[in-house]
Amino acid sequence: MREREAEEAGRRLRVVIVGAGFGGLACARALDGKPIDVLLVDRENFHLFTPLLYQVATALLNPSDIAFPLRRVFRRSRNVRVRQGDVVGIEFESKIVHLGDGAALPYDRLVLATGSANAYFGNPGFAGHTIGMKRLGDAMRLRNHVLSCLEMATRSPEPEQRRSWLTFVIAGGGPTGVEYAGALGELLRLVIGRDFPELTLDATRIVLVEGRDRLLGQFDARLGAYARRVLERRGVEVRVSTLVVSADERSVQLSDGELIACRTVVWSAGVRSSDPLSEDAADRAPGGRLVVDARLRVPGADGVFAIGDAAAAPERLGGEVLPMLSPPAMQEGRYVARLIAREARGHQRPGESPPFRYVDKGIMATIGRSSAVAQIGPFRFRGLVGWLAWLAVHIYYLLGVRNRAAVLASWAWNYIRKDRTIRIIARSEPDAVAESVARPSVEAPAREAAPRPDP
Repeated sequence: MREREAEEAGRRLRVVIVGAGFGGLACARALDGKPIDVLLVDRENFHLFTPLLYQVATALLNPSDIAFPLRRVFRRSRNVRVRQGDVVGIEFESKIVHLGDGAALPYDRLVLATGSANAYFGNPGFAGHTIGMKRLGDAMRLRNHVLSCLEMATRSPEPEQRRSWLTFVIAGGGPTGVEYAGALGELLRLVIGRDFPELTLDATRIVLVEGRDRLLGQFDARLGAYARRVLERRGVEVRVSTLVVSADERSVQLSDGELIACRTVVWSAGVRSSDPLSEDAADRAPGGRLVVDARLRVPGADGVFAIGDAAAAPERLGGEVLPMLSPPAMQEGRYVARLIAREARGHQRPGESPPFRYVDKGIMATIGRSSAVAQIGPFRFRGLVGWLAWLAVHIYYLLGVRNRAAVLASWAWNYIRKDRTIRIIARSEPDAVAESVARPSVEAPAREAAPRPDP
């Protein structure tokens, strides 16, 4: 017994971080170089810059421009290791993380940064007839789908059939929906007439549907109104106070009674927390996010933290929780890393540390070429000024010099030449080995049937 206690006392703290999104990566990078053994687990082997997913979906950027290999981030690290795998269960009492391939990872401290997934508001049928934008595969699928719709439209002899191929419905008027609607309009204006002389721009239709009474509900109302005016000037139909009631392969039913014949429905209407825990394993807030205390700890789970979209982190003022955005996730990741590092040095216990305080650095969204909105504290920006601010911030937060240079080059080419060169329909056959790395194996223990971690 004494030998075991001595071994435990001399062993370095083991930290497992589940999810390599903005929060998980920020936590791992803050722990890099500390006298702590860190294992970063994610179903993918890269960090994805999700704010630019819609640009991959609209043929402006290559997938590799917004993805950065995790092992390259930590190639010189002495204490941070990367493991690609799918977390299927967690045992809080024994402090074990179970992977889909049967591996069991022990931990002293666990950070759940598992991100979010699409929320369909109790209508699972939407999942089979809509395309979301949460993962890199979704963006590539959407790009292939839209370009394929243009190809199919050229083969359709009947005007009504052709129009259905050229009608695109976007559910959700938040930043993702607004940005995609503006970018899709630009793509159609660029390629129709140049690449598809059989088609006319008048035959295309983009419908943006939002359940609230205005776009960009998290922004100042004036910025939302500006975004709507810009989109409508660029040919996008905006429907507010309207919901998508049902969708199938050929049409969409709206809550105002209109039935729209279309082959494309893009889902950006909502997200939910994604974590490997069962519903009764921990307390949850609305939206499925894990309830955490002021220091981002999961009550009743010793040594377990939750950050980012997975956590219902409290606001500094009032009883609301922080939004599902990258800035709160990164600040939470760095905060948890500081707590763990201080504890490893023996300076203080987590309960003695100051509570988490979020510093609001603002929000922004682009509407298309030379137009964006930004809200930073009391300041409001729109138009060209907001667009330049949006460009600078997104370039700054991209990982890797190569990615920044490639994105800048693509943006400059598109701005000057008004052309998008990545207009290829790329499909690949699934690879059994690659699929087995991130998905649970048949022999893996069947634990919680919960959503897989999403970066």
